[in-house]
Amino acid sequence: MWAKLSRAILQNRIPIILFFLVATIFMAWHARNLKLSYAGSKILPLTDSVFIKYNAFKKTFGEDGSVMVLGVQSPNIYKKENYNKWIQLSDEIQKLKGIKGVLSIGKLFELQKDTINQKFVVSPIPSGLVKTDAEMDSLKNKIQGMPFYSGLLLNKESNSTLMAITFDPKILNSVNRNPILKEIEAKADAFAKSTSIEVHKSGLPFIRTATSKLVSNEFVLFLGLSILVSALILLIFFRSFYAVFFPILVVVMGVIWSIGTLVLFGYEITILTGLIPPLIVIIGIPNSILLLNKYHNELKKHGDKQKALAITIERIAVTTLIANVTAAIGFGVLYFTGSELLMQFGSVAALNVMFTWLMCLCLIPIIFSYLPIPKGKANAKHIPNFLDHLLAKTDALVQQKSLLIYVVTIILTAISFIGIYKININGYVVDDLPKSSQILTDLKFFEKNFEGILPLEISVDTKRKNGILSISTLNKIDKMERMIASYPEFSRSISLNTGLKYASQAFYNGDSAFYRLPTDIEKNFILAYAANSGKGNGNMLTNFVDKDKQTARVSFQMADIGSKRLDAVLVELKPRIDSILSPKRYNIELTGSSIIFSKGTDYLLKHLFESIGLAIVLISLLRLAQFKSLGIMFISLLPNIVPLVITAGLMGYFHIPLKPSTILIFTIAFGLASDQTIYFLTRYQQELTLTNYSVAKVVSDTIRETGVSMTHIALILFFGFGIFTASTFGGTVVLGLLLSITLIVALIFNLTLLPALMLWLDAKKARKLIPAEEAARNEEKIDH
Repeated sequence: MWAKLSRAILQNRIPIILFFLVATIFMAWHARNLKLSYAGSKILPLTDSVFIKYNAFKKTFGEDGSVMVLGVQSPNIYKKENYNKWIQLSDEIQKLKGIKGVLSIGKLFELQKDTINQKFVVSPIPSGLVKTDAEMDSLKNKIQGMPFYSGLLLNKESNSTLMAITFDPKILNSVNRNPILKEIEAKADAFAKSTSIEVHKSGLPFIRTATSKLVSNEFVLFLGLSILVSALILLIFFRSFYAVFFPILVVVMGVIWSIGTLVLFGYEITILTGLIPPLIVIIGIPNSILLLNKYHNELKKHGDKQKALAITIERIAVTTLIANVTAAIGFGVLYFTGSELLMQFGSVAALNVMFTWLMCLCLIPIIFSYLPIPKGKANAKHIPNFLDHLLAKTDALVQQKSLLIYVVTIILTAISFIGIYKININGYVVDDLPKSSQILTDLKFFEKNFEGILPLEISVDTKRKNGILSISTLNKIDKMERMIASYPEFSRSISLNTGLKYASQAFYNGDSAFYRLPTDIEKNFILAYAANSGKGNGNMLTNFVDKDKQTARVSFQMADIGSKRLDAVLVELKPRIDSILSPKRYNIELTGSSIIFSKGTDYLLKHLFESIGLAIVLISLLRLAQFKSLGIMFISLLPNIVPLVITAGLMGYFHIPLKPSTILIFTIAFGLASDQTIYFLTRYQQELTLTNYSVAKVVSDTIRETGVSMTHIALILFFGFGIFTASTFGGTVVLGLLLSITLIVALIFNLTLLPALMLWLDAKKARKLIPAEEAARNEEKIDH
């Protein structure tokens, strides 16, 4: 089969080149339409009950993460000149296309009672620029005396205030919000420069846009670094322009295919899919190394280029096929998590690992068939180097001290299990940003002064039309709001109740003593006023109650407290809420972006073990099909699983939490570490089958010869994944670092523990004696 494939490739060189060239042009044409994702990460599957409830909430009440905030902390904000500039900033931002509304101490409203038309009239505060210091003092006292805005827009104790900017939902999750945010930032920076008051910027639209910008920058950075590192390693290994340029050219074609695949599937660049192009370079280059190593080795034996290329394809095709399939499995199992984010990443990565393998297998031999034989390769004698000596010592260790290898493996595994118990399962919304990031600094400002800016939403379903307007129900909701607001993690609430309290105050001519819920007698008057206020001013009830007045919305802002603390708080809140609003009469749902993120972290952890289990099963079945031995199948798992256990232990000892960005390490590492096992076992089984050498001799030869390619590939992967440590995102840094460490540890175990286990497994295997001539021919087959 492989001989036929080899002939087919070399006999159809022009058609194959044309096919890949046309296909690459086609992919490049589509790749130009690649877009960045501006929506939040879709970790939970669409069928998850939590996600379904979140979407139902958004359908009823609109987006929960549509607000950007600007914050300042200075008593000088109430100086006339500065306050007027804050007014102007509010007005300028309000006029931007795509901005739905702006609320700040420079752009407030107050309700005034219109007794003739029985409605509330919305009056702006201030009505214009402040002209005198006396007017400024009076206005300051008025604003600070309005309980509706206290804790919402201003914190009197810390002299801080914020501006809430609401985006039009139509442009919220699109590229169109970028220029708007850029203008807002420019105007805010101009205000800060003219007043010497620092302006802090935050809110989910701002955080997501800033993160998308970093993803875009790193997409280019990592692609460039991966190509540079691969080129340097190829140059060190082969010291030839051709051996550097053409493998890089082929993997760049693979990159184009990967980007084209993203576009054809309708996917966008996220923090994960942005890693696929550099991954294709890192994983694709080893295919070229194996092909070129074999090609050069064949040239050293007989100097016949065509024969060398034919044998190279025939012998390397099966090894690289199985190795790339195992790598693809490591990515592909992520598809079965059901998480849209991981499904996109896993499916595109798995497909393009195989596409790139096919391109390397076909194009590298074809290209080198047109090139001259590399100088010094034909009939050259191999001179042992440092790696050869190191592998010889490794062989001696395996042959003479296998017990020591077992003991060290058991000790390291035991120590690692202790570390695993120390792992913290926790994720933060902005956890992956560096501690020095201005985004984090600004977020801490809002957490300190306003309890945060991340949305927590509660829907209260009374199970009957107009049920939300019952004073008894309103009082219970108010009790729930005060109970939740007593937690330091949450801000004061915004709801129908806060609107009604403000309406009550307005009904009594602005007396702050009446900032309370209306009584049963007052309710009908005040609600009638509130409903009538919709004529020309926007109905006060619209944002907080559904059209049937059956379900109410209660909104909180919260700090980025991490998924672990949020889960604990939610568990604690559930019985307390039920004691106030009985589940028999009310259906209470806690939702919002914060809960979606927290549940996403829990979901990924649960499916991590399923993904690893599935990867282990699939790769084990692949090995069973290849080697027809249950013993080899089970033994070969250990050199792949032990490195994962060690990595998990390191995460525990170094306090690296399990979160969305670090959970991926294990399935990817298992798939790639399995490649090394395949390289070793394939050569071992070939030599064991075709020669009359002893098991010890076969193991020795495999370590000394296949160990060279295994080490070269492990080094490429080590330095390739090492480039991710240059990331701005902490999770990507950890991903790169731990993957690099895991793959080097896997190399060590595949060159020590695996051969030691093979010696033990096959120690009593009977070796048939074969004639010396046949042995020589078989040895030549193995070399080929």
